[in-house]
Amino acid sequence: MDTQDRKLPGVPQHEAITSTPTSVSAVPDTLAEPALDETTPQITKKRRRMPNMPEWFEVLWSNRKARVGLIMLAFFLLVAIFAGQIAPYNPNDISFGPSEQPSWQHLLGTTQAGQDVFSQLVYGTRTSLIVGALGGGLSTLIALVIGMVAGYMGGIVDEILSFFINLGLVVPVLPLMVTIAAYSPVKGPAIIILVIGFTSWAWGARFKRSQVLTLRVRDYITSAQFAGEGPFRIIFREIMPNMLSLVVLSYIVAAMGAIGAEAGLEFLGVGDPSTISWGMMLYWADNGGALFTGQWAWLITPGLALAALTSSLMLINFGVDALSNPQLREE
Repeated sequence: MDTQDRKLPGVPQHEAITSTPTSVSAVPDTLAEPALDETTPQITKKRRRMPNMPEWFEVLWSNRKARVGLIMLAFFLLVAIFAGQIAPYNPNDISFGPSEQPSWQHLLGTTQAGQDVFSQLVYGTRTSLIVGALGGGLSTLIALVIGMVAGYMGGIVDEILSFFINLGLVVPVLPLMVTIAAYSPVKGPAIIILVIGFTSWAWGARFKRSQVLTLRVRDYITSAQFAGEGPFRIIFREIMPNMLSLVVLSYIVAAMGAIGAEAGLEFLGVGDPSTISWGMMLYWADNGGALFTGQWAWLITPGLALAALTSSLMLINFGVDALSNPQLREE
């Protein structure tokens, strides 16, 4: 008998023919091609949420903690910019009654000299932001140059710069800042910015030096050296862009330290007494006996504002961490 005419026992001929091909539906789910479901449009929407924004801002905004920090920082920036429109009085106006309690005319009361506390709180935002931005920027710049040059150059240059870095780490920063600010013939925010910048760069320099030590052995750095590029061009054109998120992270930490240092120095009385700042508000509240006269608003609100501003920068740090480490990014 011919093999084509054979039939399977107990199975009809038409069933044996139609059952031989394997249907697509019989393929296991793990081998089948994944079909587009409802989640695909959602992912597309998330990626197209802010089409005109840069990628780094999208990463920051996607982090919930960083988003809260950005909103808080934007609030302080708006208060600083529009302080003249927000504050009801001139912060140096002494025509009001001394040591008044909070009221509709003076939301946070008045100082012992008759100044409106709320107006001083609003104008003090400018000083804290300026000192934080400039003091933190100066400290970061010094740390960036010294740390990157020491890490890349090596040899005797590294030894000399590392000596100054270690010296800056050993010297107590707060007494040094107090001494310089107290004996300086010039008073005001400018000298405080310089003091903070030139006394708080050592930790950042050591951190950046360690990062450069790991990056200078990469292949693209070796290629740039063989191409004849100079050391400073390699440092600032090849290495620094690859650690930009770490530089931003260091700047935020330095700005937080500068804001706290400015408030501490002025609270200790080494600042300009005529400066309107949160630290000077704490200084005059302590000297004016706000704790004993029951003027809690004058005593507490500057400290709460300092805590809120530094907390906003700390929350933004979480988003900056996500820029350098994609595993920390939130969907």
